[in-house]
Formats: sequence, structure tokens, C-alpha cells
Amino acid sequence: MIHLEHIRAAYNGQPVLNDVTLHLGHGERAALVGPNGAGKSSLLRVITGQLPAQGVRRIAGIDPARLGTQGLAKRLAVVPQEIPQDIPFAAYEFVSLGRTAYLPRFGGPSPADHAAVKDAMTLTHTWHLQQRPMQAMSGGERQRLALAMALAAQPEILLLDEPTSHLDIRHRMDLMALLLRLHRERQMTLLMVVHDLTLASQFFPRIILLCQGAILADSAPADVLRPDLLQAAYGCPVNVIPLPDFAATCVLPTVSSL
Repeated sequence: MIHLEHIRAAYNGQPVLNDVTLHLGHGERAALVGPNGAGKSSLLRVITGQLPAQGVRRIAGIDPARLGTQGLAKRLAVVPQEIPQDIPFAAYEFVSLGRTAYLPRFGGPSPADHAAVKDAMTLTHTWHLQQRPMQAMSGGERQRLALAMALAAQPEILLLDEPTSHLDIRHRMDLMALLLRLHRERQMTLLMVVHDLTLASQFFPRIILLCQGAILADSAPADVLRPDLLQAAYGCPVNVIPLPDFAATCVLPTVSSL
């Protein structure tokens, strides 16, 4: 579904991605991890076409230039890291923006558009917020509405840029359970930027570790969440503690005694 070959990208002449090759197949679920500034968000922007890049980029086997903006929006949706507080819409109107690619040039939303919006808001437990202004939402509520907007597009591929950053423990687990359900029932391809390495090990069978704009490791959690690789990427020693009862790995920085 996502095919990148030898990708190079830069901001204002400063390289942010260096010879990145990445293949994500239909229905795959992967976490994108790495230190701040490693290129994680930049890689998502390359996939969506927001950041120009050298190299080969294909979405669902097609050159994005041939898909066009609407064709790409029907296949791929993004949940950004931050949602502005000053959006001048009620929640329902905001989520309805996810149907923009389906709207005719002249005319309003169809019953199918309304059904897709209601389904997305129901899935994300935000239907009760439909009439509330976005300015009145908490950070966690805005994050869940951003996910609802992405789901309203009914995409094949979902990119998520640290969507759990504003969520408490309960809503974080609710979100991850929903993503697992979408992956299982709709065979949706998921690529999610994750800072919590323990969370990544718990919910993703594949972890992609970025460091200084390049892929340092790309494999199962046990092969990526190793002290040597993590210290090389993050620049600090870490403790890696297997949690076999939870099928996960706990990653903690090593704190020297004072």
C-alpha cells in the first residue's frame, strides 16, 4: 500500500530524510519511533505529498501524481499531532470535512456522507459532541474528533502522528482498541508515530526506528527494542524489560544515582 524507494527530503536546504526505503503492505500495522527530530513527521508528509522528495513514492501501487488530490484523499487519511483550538466549526461540521473528496462539484452531502460521519463519530465516542463548538473541546476531545474526521473518509491507509499525546490512560487504550478493530475488520493499513516505546511494543507487530533521517532498524519489537539500538538512536542508556504476561516490552531510561 505504501511504497517508498530511496527517499531524500529537506527543509530549507537542511536534509531531514536520507535514502529511506519503506514498504508497508495491505493490512499491515507498524509503529514509527525515534527521537525528536529523527524525521518521523517528515516521513508522513512525504507519504501524503506535503513534503517534496526525491525518490520513488507509490500509494496503493499508483503514482500519487496520477491519483490527484481527491483520489489520494479517498485512499489515505491523516490524524495530525495537534489540532488548532480556534477552528470555527461545530464538531459535526469538522468531522464532515473528511468527506470533502466525495462531494460533487455542485451540491451538498449525500445520505452516504452523513452516514459515514455518524459512523466515524460513533466509533470514536464523539457523537454526543456533534453540536459543541470545536473551541470548547479539550485536547483529548479534539484528538478523537480528528480521528473521526480521518475515518469519515473511509480510507484504506491511516497515518497517525502521535495521536495519544493528549489522551488519558482510558482514552489511550480505547483508541488503540479501536485501531486494532479497524485493522482486523476493515484490513486498514496503519502507520503510527509513537513516542511511548512500551505502547508501541504492546500494539504493533512491526516497529520502524528512525535516527537522523534514516531507518536504523525495521523489524519485530523484540529485534528493534534492544538496548544497543535504542542507545544509538536516543543517545542515552536504557533498560529493556520483557513483559511476557502482556506480550510487550517495557523501555525505561537508565537513571544514574545522584
